[in-house]
Amino acid sequence: MSLSDRRALVTGGAGFIGSHLAERLLADGSDVLLVDDLSNGDRDRIPDGAEFLEADLTEPTALDGHLDDVDVVFHLAASKHVDTDRPHGQFDDNTRMTRNILEAMADADVTEIAYTSTSTVYGEAPRPTPEDYAPLEPISAYGASKLADEGLLSARAHSHDLTVWNFRFANVVGPRLRGAVIPDFIEKLRDDPEHLTILGDGRQEKSYLHVEDCLDAMFHVVDHANAAMNTYNLGTRTTTSVDRIATIVAEELGVDPDREYTGGERGWTGDVPKMRLSIEKLSALGWEPSLSSDEAVRRSTREIIEEFQ
Repeated sequence: MSLSDRRALVTGGAGFIGSHLAERLLADGSDVLLVDDLSNGDRDRIPDGAEFLEADLTEPTALDGHLDDVDVVFHLAASKHVDTDRPHGQFDDNTRMTRNILEAMADADVTEIAYTSTSTVYGEAPRPTPEDYAPLEPISAYGASKLADEGLLSARAHSHDLTVWNFRFANVVGPRLRGAVIPDFIEKLRDDPEHLTILGDGRQEKSYLHVEDCLDAMFHVVDHANAAMNTYNLGTRTTTSVDRIATIVAEELGVDPDREYTGGERGWTGDVPKMRLSIEKLSALGWEPSLSSDEAVRRSTREIIEEFQ
């Protein structure tokens, strides 16, 4: 399914990945409507040429009248903090948003949705983790909400005329990223180049995917997968440790700080300390990442440093 010359609605469109997605869709000739409540997003990220609706998607009527001419929905909006102090509220918000979007799509006869899920639906699973790994046992409310959303989408896909592209992301990095380890280290070392505090023991090791590779993979899957429910891991074949990220950021800033660790194998409650997704299913569909995990981290570090200057 080609996205050119179609009208796309992007929820969370003023966020990190959503704003990059909007730019890519516009460049490919799509009409784009972005929806965001700006709790995590930034109005300055909204690209020229996109329409914008400020709305709270937990409200059932938020999309009334806005999907009548939409062809495809990209649902990225979510409460994303894994270590939230309101886990039940986060679960309720995320599942309510997805339910409301599905109801609005049904009312407007929109039958295609791309959903951004997460590697955290797997919990602490053997690596590399394939899409058919079971049982899925998330260890955070965020992961639980994403898994519940996948269930809602699957039920609608298999019982109604709906096509779902369900993407389980590794850690996506790149320009505009905030509230994650790379920008956190950059900010800390700009404030104090002699000392860096690292959450956990620094041995946490995960796969990092550059946002441009992420978008390439998403578009490839949408173009080449046409089942009712299409679930794909998006990631790299390699991983990067938190200690290695600290080294890369320090090298790019030209500093050599002492390191202090808060201790424990997790950076925060609900953190999965080691993650690498299998991308064999994605590879069989004809797509491979252009950057390794380390390369994605280094490129993103340079891009974010440039933004901070």
